[in-house]
Amino acid sequence: MGDTLALFDLDHTLLTGDSDTLWCDFLVARGLLGPDFAERNAALAAGYRAGTVGVEAFCRFYAGTLAGRAPADWAPLLQDFLGEVLRPRIPASAQALVHQHRAQGHRLLLTSATNRVLAAPSAAELGFAELLATELALDGAGCFTGELLGTPNMREGKVARLQAWLAGQGLAPDEAEQALARAWFYSDSINDLPLLLAVGHPVAVDPDPRLAQEAGQRGWPVLTLARDAHAP
Repeated sequence: MGDTLALFDLDHTLLTGDSDTLWCDFLVARGLLGPDFAERNAALAAGYRAGTVGVEAFCRFYAGTLAGRAPADWAPLLQDFLGEVLRPRIPASAQALVHQHRAQGHRLLLTSATNRVLAAPSAAELGFAELLATELALDGAGCFTGELLGTPNMREGKVARLQAWLAGQGLAPDEAEQALARAWFYSDSINDLPLLLAVGHPVAVDPDPRLAQEAGQRGWPVLTLARDAHAP
């Protein structure tokens, strides 16, 4: 694979906000989750941003919001979620950043800790053909179980999942290493430090305090995207 990879985190990077948190707020507003869930959601999101919440606990919490229904059952609500919540939170500056790499002929890949169900609408809206996300298990009836499938696409898992993806593209280990050395990766979060360290061109986007400190110490570029202050 001779393409230069341009890798992007989603939440708080290309999307203004966190998909999981926004989804839970959306379900609470629709009366599909109890009002006490919003407090638990906010606490978990804060722990994630601080890097103090375990990977499995974080991913299973949000997987549980989908449990008991099939993907087709969630499809109408996901369309409403995209139109009402996600689309207004994807700023033109994020679209322009993605387009910049697309115009250079780079191979674009969105890599998110968010599960595929919730990340896919934003990926499509941003024009990503390829997405790495946390995968969810289905039961024999085709309904989500609330459990995860495979390695969550979070922290060190993002590196492992990307390496597996590169191997799936037919790259030998040394070729995959070369691809990572040429790759760009944009993220806001200290949780993505393992992947930022693995690529040749790490960029901190509106970074959280811990990532801002790392970026300053390592001499990484820091990008501030223009965001719509009136986004819902």
